[in-house]
Amino acid sequence: MVEMSSEDFEDAVSDALDQLPQEVIDRIDNVVVLVEDEPPAETPDLLGIYDGIPLTERDFMWAAGALPDRIVIYRNPTLRMCESRDEVVKEVLVTVVHEVAHYFGIDDDRLHELGWS
Repeated sequence: MVEMSSEDFEDAVSDALDQLPQEVIDRIDNVVVLVEDEPPAETPDLLGIYDGIPLTERDFMWAAGALPDRIVIYRNPTLRMCESRDEVVKEVLVTVVHEVAHYFGIDDDRLHELGWS
């Protein structure tokens, strides 16, 4: 397991978000990105999750009282699976891109085809 402070891990998530293309960032709206230590007990190896309604599934009523969508990046499973800080940074980037892609309606099969799974 790689040792990395919560602050350093959050910085890695922030850096990953900064690496997204500007045209992607410009289209993200009403989404909060969070870091949590552990995923739900039933999915202990989960690195991240998108919780919301993808853009491709929203209708005209969606915005009426909608809470922000959430992307959660899980710190400890990422640290457990990686062997170095550099690997953590790379895995965080992959996880952030993967979850942002879900926001845009891209499914796991397509992400796998694109090398982001």
